[in-house]
Amino acid sequence: MIALPRWTKRALLISNDFLLLSIALWAAYSLRLNTFYVPPDRTTLLLFILAPVIGVITFYSRGLYQLVTRYFQQEAAGRIYVTIFLAVLVWSLSLYLIGLPGVPRSVVIIYGFFSAGLIRLSRQLAGWMLQGVPNITMARLDPRKRVLIYGAGGPGLELLRALADSREYKPIGFIDDNPTLWGQSIHKLKVYKPKKIAKLIRRDGVTEIFLAIESDSRQRRRAIIRSLEDYPVTVKILPAIKDIASGKVEITDLRPIDVEDLLGRDPVPPDARLLGKYIRGKNVMITGAGGSIGSELTRQIVKLSPKRLILFDISEVALYEIEQDMAGLLDTLKSEAKETGGQGPRVETVAVLGSVLDGEMLRHTLAKHGVETIYHAAAYKHVPIVEQNPMMGLQNNIFGTLVLSQAAIDAGVERMVLISTDKAVRPTSVMGASKRISEMILQGIAAENEVDTVFTMVRFGNVLDSSGSVVRRFRKQIRNGGPITVTHPDIIRYFMSIPEAAELVLQAGAMATGGEVFVLDMGSPVKIDDLARMMIRLSGLEVCDEDRPDGDISIEYVGLRQGEKLYEELLIGENTTGTKHPRIMKNSEPHIKLSRLNEELQALGQAIDDHDIAEVQAILNRTVEGYAAGQPSPEPESGDDAGWAQVSRLIH
Repeated sequence: MIALPRWTKRALLISNDFLLLSIALWAAYSLRLNTFYVPPDRTTLLLFILAPVIGVITFYSRGLYQLVTRYFQQEAAGRIYVTIFLAVLVWSLSLYLIGLPGVPRSVVIIYGFFSAGLIRLSRQLAGWMLQGVPNITMARLDPRKRVLIYGAGGPGLELLRALADSREYKPIGFIDDNPTLWGQSIHKLKVYKPKKIAKLIRRDGVTEIFLAIESDSRQRRRAIIRSLEDYPVTVKILPAIKDIASGKVEITDLRPIDVEDLLGRDPVPPDARLLGKYIRGKNVMITGAGGSIGSELTRQIVKLSPKRLILFDISEVALYEIEQDMAGLLDTLKSEAKETGGQGPRVETVAVLGSVLDGEMLRHTLAKHGVETIYHAAAYKHVPIVEQNPMMGLQNNIFGTLVLSQAAIDAGVERMVLISTDKAVRPTSVMGASKRISEMILQGIAAENEVDTVFTMVRFGNVLDSSGSVVRRFRKQIRNGGPITVTHPDIIRYFMSIPEAAELVLQAGAMATGGEVFVLDMGSPVKIDDLARMMIRLSGLEVCDEDRPDGDISIEYVGLRQGEKLYEELLIGENTTGTKHPRIMKNSEPHIKLSRLNEELQALGQAIDDHDIAEVQAILNRTVEGYAAGQPSPEPESGDDAGWAQVSRLIH
């Protein structure tokens, strides 16, 4: 049955549901009336047709036919119950609106219970049959999920201990790469070579593999994960024992394979002196503190014992969440320090709600808290959104950086680090152009103004699992049964984990003397289409394409979005040199003189105030090297400008 085309399997499911819903309604009438019920007239017969029709339509609209039957899980059962409730509710309301008389209320309730039971049972039976008929008997005797433990060393044995009393999982055996262990039994479980996995899946109905290896090497873990891609199982991973808070393995420590497990790399040990050089004992402010990068910078900085940490964000929700995170993290750090006789970091955290466009507020905040180091992560970063709202994107990203840099000079801040992006290099989007101009503002100030503040910027590509990450979207699409949407089959991107990016930003910022563009080594580029396929397979599903039309999740190519490039670049010029850190490069890039840049900023501010999109485009074209973008979508004409500052007033 697995080999049947998807449309055939879906048609079988719909027919099955139509029949079972009809049986459920007949059984409800028969039970209620205590007789073998036969519909007496056409009106009653209409009830028996209407109920399954409404049920099937509700199932379809709720995505029940997109769930993968052979991997039926408890979450799917819950979704079925909710959908049945909605279907019965719609059916009963329809009877009331149509005016069909004579339906006992108890019939409606009994029909709902019978429907839920029959539909769930049919899905469970279908799942067993699709996984292999021999497993039905085994599943009746022991309904637990069959799992393999990859790794017969210490972590694997600890995991086996945790699974001993599990009502959900039944270990079938160990998988290990060590030939000396093959064929041996450990606690009555046999150790198999990796080549036996396919046979164990077929024979024993294995549905999940738990990865529990001793190696800390991400490269080693990644190689094993890649070797498991083609098997129709869900892969979960056990963190290293040292990373488990209690030091004792529990089932709850298992987690799904994360994209960082696929794309992450072994970290380079940080330079502790660089990390804390402009943080330890100092007053530090992070703009955009509630964002993906800003929040990770905050988490890492608090561990470096600053005197005071100012969390600056325009979003009340984001600011509240990061403030709560900091309170919890500080409590944890203090508890850990007490265990070793220490005290933990004593950091005063201050949450400031505000906009980087408000110069007066910025100057007051910087002076009040004696800020010495700024990490400027506040920006609108989603390319499609900024393309649709170019005026607000330019105002926030460019003039926010300008206003903050002026406030930093006025307040005598020692150092300001701009978080930039690879989209600033020969940009094809308004967002990318706004970040390049932000860079040029700091380059110009550093080169031509005699100021004490050191201005620098750190440029890097995509970070894994950020708020706008493609990874989050793929996960959600897989959960919903697909399809996964990819803009282009050949699009590639660089990826880096958020913790690694933040750690490198802190070290790069400490190396700055003023005006440099630091560029992070992003590793190897990743083809987004390959990433989507990996995520599907590691969810225990199969890609539906020309080679496998009976697969579970299809991939749709929707075309490049406005302002999007097939590939990103990190460097503008050729003057790249190494630094003390192997993954941080320094680039001296050409930029226009500050006097001319100020003129262009004056003109840009006026064009934004006038909502003159043609003039905005002309300024970007002559100011940003390599800028080549399509015409952004026009700004909303009414109601959406009330929150805008007059940009021309921000420039002085």
